[in-house]
Amino acid sequence: MSADLIAILMFVILLFAVFLGHPLATTLGGLGLLFGYIGYGGDISGVNYIIASKTYGLMENYVLVAIPLFILMAQFLDKSGVADELFEAMYIVFGPVRGGLALATTVVATLFAATTGIVGASVVSIGLLAAPSMIKKGYDKRLVAGTVIAGGTLGILIPPSIMLVVMGGLVGISVGKLFLAAFLPGFLLSFLYLIYIFVYAFIKPEVGPPLPKEERTHTLKQKITLTLKSMLPTLFLIFAVLGTIAFGIATPTEAAGLGCLGAMILAIANKRFNVKLLIDAGVATLKITCMVMFIFIGANLYTSVFMGLGGGETFTKLLFMISENKWVILGIMMLILIILGMFVDWLGILLLTIPIFLPIIEKLGFDPLWFTMLVAVNLQISFLTPPFGYSLFYYRGIAPAGTDLKDIYKAIIPFVILQIIGLILCIIFPSIITFLPNAIMK
Repeated sequence: MSADLIAILMFVILLFAVFLGHPLATTLGGLGLLFGYIGYGGDISGVNYIIASKTYGLMENYVLVAIPLFILMAQFLDKSGVADELFEAMYIVFGPVRGGLALATTVVATLFAATTGIVGASVVSIGLLAAPSMIKKGYDKRLVAGTVIAGGTLGILIPPSIMLVVMGGLVGISVGKLFLAAFLPGFLLSFLYLIYIFVYAFIKPEVGPPLPKEERTHTLKQKITLTLKSMLPTLFLIFAVLGTIAFGIATPTEAAGLGCLGAMILAIANKRFNVKLLIDAGVATLKITCMVMFIFIGANLYTSVFMGLGGGETFTKLLFMISENKWVILGIMMLILIILGMFVDWLGILLLTIPIFLPIIEKLGFDPLWFTMLVAVNLQISFLTPPFGYSLFYYRGIAPAGTDLKDIYKAIIPFVILQIIGLILCIIFPSIITFLPNAIMK
């Protein structure tokens, strides 16, 4: 059996196993060991070398220490009361406008995303805060669902994102550079959401009625005071993490430690910090970190064997057989990511595709930083797309009564379209991605 055929068979079996619902970490690791044994002609010592060298090399990567630290920071923030104060202030500021509560939810979700980096925490926290209030005020349940899900999902893209930390180790680009590159695309998507909500509520006032006049009791001065009071702690934390990285004061790992400390201080200031919070946050961090690292180890074994068998070259040949136009090849890659995103976890997609796609992108003459961020924007879509979009199920678990899965699927359609528009804009205008890294990290 030729190496090309083994590589193709390896990939097909992986897709089949994942679609059947087998655990990703054990599937990747198991296939890596099996095909490594076949590829080495039955020599177990070669397989043992791959396991030892790849696993040790992965675990000594200093940058990956930032993963549990950012997760712990998100757990503290989730329970610190920061989002509660933000939503209350934005509720007062945007309430008088049609669709104002949905606009307020999007703004809060954007700021919360810039301090958490985890989608689950964002969707659940924002959903519990905003969804009941909007439903009570007569908002359309589908607008409510779409706003919360799309806004909460910004946490996977807007730094400090766990996904970007993982990508940094895969592509060999500094995490600080990726954080800066993700900033404008993340806020672009948030801006697209805001425009859609405003226009939709303006055309159909019944989907997002403004607050009644009797509830608009705050003066302009009170609104400004409330806004500043609620936003300053969040902005402080954003600077503590992103600012220290951007200006070279701290590495991403050190900044993650600062973020943990800052989130803990906010929880203490809001009188939410206690032993139970500490234990719950620690246990949740341990579970998520273990899941990520086991998938990382399995994928590392798989991709090492796959590339060693010539899988990368085989895939390159197949792409160039379809077209030699670099834009067509880029489009095919984006389409593959969208399709995989409907069925496979983002981490699995990253670890499987980046080692294959990146050499092709460099061969075509594209900027690796720009391409990496296109992948990040693309993978955010995977959280919104049925049938297995994680954010859809996060929201389903906390959705107000009367909202079923069919409503959620319909609610997310316009936001998926907005995501695709955002991705296309990032392709057409690369400076959306490259401007900040080039301006700050010369």
